[in-house]
Amino acid sequence: MTVSTNVAVITSDEQALIVASDLAEDFRRDSAQRDRERRLPLPELDVFSRSGLWGISVPKAYGGAGVSNVTLAKVIALIAQADASLGQIPQNHFYALEVLRVNGSPAQQKRLYAEVLAGQRFGNALAELGTKTAHDRVTSLTRDGEGFRINGRKFYSTGAIYAQRIPTSVVDEHGVQQLAFVPRDSEGLSVIDDWSGFGQRTTGSGSVVFDNVWVAAQDVVAFQSAFERPTTVGPLAQILHAAIDTGIARAAFEDALHFVRTKTRPWIDSGNDKASEDPLTLKSFGHLSTRLHAAEALLERSGEFLDRAQADSNAQSVAAASIAVAEVRALSTEISLAAGSTLFELAGSQATLAEHGLDRHWRNARVHTLHDPVRWKYHAVGNYYLNDQNPPLRGTI
Repeated sequence: MTVSTNVAVITSDEQALIVASDLAEDFRRDSAQRDRERRLPLPELDVFSRSGLWGISVPKAYGGAGVSNVTLAKVIALIAQADASLGQIPQNHFYALEVLRVNGSPAQQKRLYAEVLAGQRFGNALAELGTKTAHDRVTSLTRDGEGFRINGRKFYSTGAIYAQRIPTSVVDEHGVQQLAFVPRDSEGLSVIDDWSGFGQRTTGSGSVVFDNVWVAAQDVVAFQSAFERPTTVGPLAQILHAAIDTGIARAAFEDALHFVRTKTRPWIDSGNDKASEDPLTLKSFGHLSTRLHAAEALLERSGEFLDRAQADSNAQSVAAASIAVAEVRALSTEISLAAGSTLFELAGSQATLAEHGLDRHWRNARVHTLHDPVRWKYHAVGNYYLNDQNPPLRGTI
């Protein structure tokens, strides 16, 4: 996987949003076709990388824009609205950069941030199939001279197939989880394109196999400790997922508006021959728009909470940020599914025709919202407000 060249440098939040809006217009054009043909978005990712957007969370002290989390979430939502898979591919890239910010040494930060600003993409190899719980890991990290050897198999490795480095969760000889930033071209590392989800079809979320892969000690960053004290690693991961869902919801809503305004359909429920005069249709759009605007407002609000927690990470600020993010995660899950489903109801059977590609919004939402159970978001939120209980420190809250 080659590194993108002639990478732009983004220096402000305003510039990041302008660039993301322009890219979204381009990515939207062929998104239905890419989904239908499961065409991996390699050219689009090269443009995405060269835009400089993959480096916007790099702190200003290291040459990045250091944008707010409000802006970061909006950027992801804009890209996900255009193409839900393209919106998800950088999620673990930004997650790894947050682990690096929280736990990396100054030398590691300087070197890896520089790689990102030069156009490198980070993927992920975190989850494993067949473990007792979703949080368990068995991929091993064993000492070998000045470095380590990695052995194990990963799945749901979103972005790995497109990456130059693959941050990998591993368990060292003391049973402690570390995050190894493994070069994609390492001997013994295999990325297998076996992702076959019916939604998010081009995220490349398949398998990564490590067969005695060597990694330098300088490329191993502490991981487990990020969840043994209050940090923003968990809510940062979750706000990006919420942004993806919110973008999917906005895409489904806009496509529903366009379809109902421009396509012929017999509005027999009320005897009207115009969609704009059908009371049930008006009610549906009113219901969707209200919840969509609420999700977008909560997304911005949660970014503000997260910004404050990053500036001063303590038990109270991180808990407040986690809860704010959990609230938007819950609502964005529901509205993305509702928008995709209601699109069928409003557009009728024409919406299922492959030529329109409108079914992809529901499929994308259905697959992505399964990342972690929304019911536990409500549990954490209720426990926080009713019993003054802070949520657990983990990547799913």
